[in-house]
Order: sequence, then structure tokens, then C-alpha cells
Amino acid sequence: MGAVAHKPKLYEQVAERLEEAITAGTLRPGDKLPSVRQLSLRERVSISTVLQAYLHLEAEGLIETRPQSGHYVRRRERPQLAEPQLSRPASTATLVTVSSLVASVYQSMGDARMVQLGAASPSPELLPTRRLFRELNALTRDARDRGVQYDVLPGCVELRQQLARRSMDWGCSLAMDDFITTFGASEAVHLCLLAVARPGDTIAIESPAYYGTLQAIEALGLRALEIPSCPCNGMQMEALEAALTRRRIAAVLVVPSFSNPVGSCMPDVRRQRLVNLLDAHDVPLIEDDIYGDLHFGPERPRSCKAFDKRGNVMLCGSFSKTLAPGFRVGYVAPGRFRERVELLKFSTSVTTATLPQYAIARFLQSGGYDRHLRSLRRRLCAQVQRMTSAVAEFFPEGTRVTRPTGGQLLWVELPQQVDVLTLHAKALEAGISIAPGPIFSARTDTYRNCFRLSCGHPWTPRIEAAMATLGALARSLA
Repeated sequence: MGAVAHKPKLYEQVAERLEEAITAGTLRPGDKLPSVRQLSLRERVSISTVLQAYLHLEAEGLIETRPQSGHYVRRRERPQLAEPQLSRPASTATLVTVSSLVASVYQSMGDARMVQLGAASPSPELLPTRRLFRELNALTRDARDRGVQYDVLPGCVELRQQLARRSMDWGCSLAMDDFITTFGASEAVHLCLLAVARPGDTIAIESPAYYGTLQAIEALGLRALEIPSCPCNGMQMEALEAALTRRRIAAVLVVPSFSNPVGSCMPDVRRQRLVNLLDAHDVPLIEDDIYGDLHFGPERPRSCKAFDKRGNVMLCGSFSKTLAPGFRVGYVAPGRFRERVELLKFSTSVTTATLPQYAIARFLQSGGYDRHLRSLRRRLCAQVQRMTSAVAEFFPEGTRVTRPTGGQLLWVELPQQVDVLTLHAKALEAGISIAPGPIFSARTDTYRNCFRLSCGHPWTPRIEAAMATLGALARSLA
């Protein structure tokens, strides 16, 4: 029998008709598209279908959203830059020594006088700050003793109930008691590492990897084994499988959805293969899903936890990238390691701050979170496109840049002769902060021509001028 043809979904049909009009030149670069309501009436589809179609076209780079204005055909004045190639880290595990370099870089990321192009935090302009403060004010009046008492492990009941409900969007079916609340995803990951590894053990990670992960590995006296990773699809399974047969690995730590710093998104088939592979070797998987809600397409990626049948996946997440970085509200669903993680949580920080948990729980329960996410994803998608266009316009020939389908980060690979630590120093003198590549590897002589760009701030003339200056500095070093 022949294969059954894929029938396009309704939003795909709407998006296809608009794409044909753009390709044919009926809709030209800069043209304003119909409003969501107008297109809904014209196409005789729901408003949510039109929103999905516009999100799809944004992810394809064909249109852009301008806040308070509408949707426009994107100007494609420059050719698309090539993506960075598969990373090729050393094949041996090593002790990590990045903390001193990270500390010097991180100071500039917190300087309000700098144009912040490196810190992976969303701008307060994009967050529902006033709504969250109203929730906090109401709780301060109503919580009474509960607001100043220690919370009881495993954490705020109302928040864990909301997490259990949301787990269905992740492809899981988790219960409230599967979760433990934490001080952000950082503490969740730290607790998981403590639960499954001992000093001297080896942890397999993506390369490049988030510097916070590297610092946690360093602080615990562990070794990092960097696995080659694709900027589009994440960790290379063949390389990981080879490493598992050669040496003992205590755990694998990945950010499968819109990874930091590269922005890769592991396809479902790879996630399932990863879970099955680690089950076969009896190696736990620590999954950092902090960016999972920031997808630009119509559907959220399924978590690796969705394929977990043995409790071998330790799912970590937080609301730091979507709601309130300063609230430090995270969570972990540690599977078969739950008892161990809860004991470690009590011995390290006792419990998580009470009022921020309740405020976020109330926001989730009201339905405000989903409405906020739809707006946040559209704006981040537009900002990623603007930053990508600026890299193409201002940076030297031979520059490569990633094409993430979610999150808020770009990974830029400059020509080999450009030393990014020199670029970082010159950028600081010009009042610009970036995140240089060497802080994303256990070996700080790696990624010397790469850096991470944050797209978490709305596009402004100040950011455009900073990108032009940064590009000029890079060209001078090339």
C-alpha cells in the first residue's frame, strides 16, 4: 500500500495561502497583513487558527510582529547566514575550571549602564510584572501566618497541582506528588547532580553548554564530558552511545528544548532514542526544560520525560524565563530518585520561599499564564529575527548564526581569526556586554571565535546602534 498523504492542518492551509501571496509578490516586504480578526472572517476560521498561522509564518521568517501595530511581511534584504557546524569537543572528560572567567563576565551582565546583549533574561517589559505584584499584595493581606512560615516539603500544594495539570502539555501525565519545588531550575539541577553523582564522577553534557551547568559540575568536583552537538537538533546520539560504551558515566544532562547557548531543539525521535539508550545503560537523564514553553511554532515540544517508563528522567524547570527571574521559583520531577532529592533539598535549603510560589500558582490558575505566553512567544520570535538580521547586516563575511525555533538566544560563530575575548574587552569599553564562547565549555580555550547573543529585550535604536558597533569591532579584528 502507498503512504498516506499528510493532510495539512487548518492553520497550515491558511499559512500556505499567505506564503503563496508573499512568494508571488502579491504581498510585498513591508506590507501590513490583515488583522487577526479580519483574516478570521475572511478565511472563515477561528481567531486561534489565524494566530497559529501567523506564528508559523513568523517561525519561517516570512513575517514579523510589530508591537501595537500588527503583522507585516518581513523585509529580506540580505541573504540568510549559514548555521554553525556540528561542535567537535575533546573526547575526554575533564575537571571544570570556568568559575573565575564566568565571574568576570557576569559582572558586566549585571551593569545597568551596559547595553545588555549577553544576559539570558527576558526584559521586564515582556513580563506580567504588575499582575504578579497584585497577586503578591493580595497574598500579603490574606496569607497571614502562612506567608512567613516555612513551606512544607515537597512545596506549595497549589503550585504542584498546577504543574501536574500543565504536564499534559509536555506529553506527560504527572501527579502533584511527583513534583518538588525549588529555588529556580539551577537548584533543581544541582539537587539532581547531588542525588546521582559523587566527586570524580563523569557527567555527559552538550557542547557548548550553559555555564551555570558547568559551574555546578565544578562546585561538586565532577568531570564534564562534552558530547558533539548540532545547532539544530542538539546532542549527537552516536557520539553519546560511543561514550557510554567506553567509560562509566554517572548521568547525562541536556537542555533538549531551545538549549542555552545554541538554541537547538531535539526532535521527538531523538528524545525517545535518548531515553531508551540511557535506560539500556542504567544511566539517569537530567532534563533541563526551562525554555520549553517558549516555542515559536504552534505546538510545545514534548519533554524527554514523556518517554520515561522507568522513572529514569529527572525533569527540571522554572518560571524564571517566562514570568519572574527574581522570584526564583522552580521545580523538579525526579522520578525514582524522588526520596533522595527531597532529603537533599531539606538539607541544603530546607524549603522554597512561600509567597512567590503562591503568587505564581494563582496566576497559572487564572489562565493568565497561557495568555501571557502567547504574547511573549510572538515578541521573542520577532526579536530573534531582528537580531539575526542585524548580525547579517553588520558582522564580517564568514559569520555564522543559529536559527532557533524557540527561546531567546542566538549563537554567533565569527571567522576563526577573531578572538572573542578581545572582542568582549573592546565591547565593554564601548558599553556593550556579550557572553563570550569560552565560558560555555569546560576547556576555556574552546569556542574562542563564538559568543552568545540574548534576544530578550525589545528592539530599540540603542540596541541597533550597539549591534552596529559590535559588528564594526568584529570586522576590525577579522
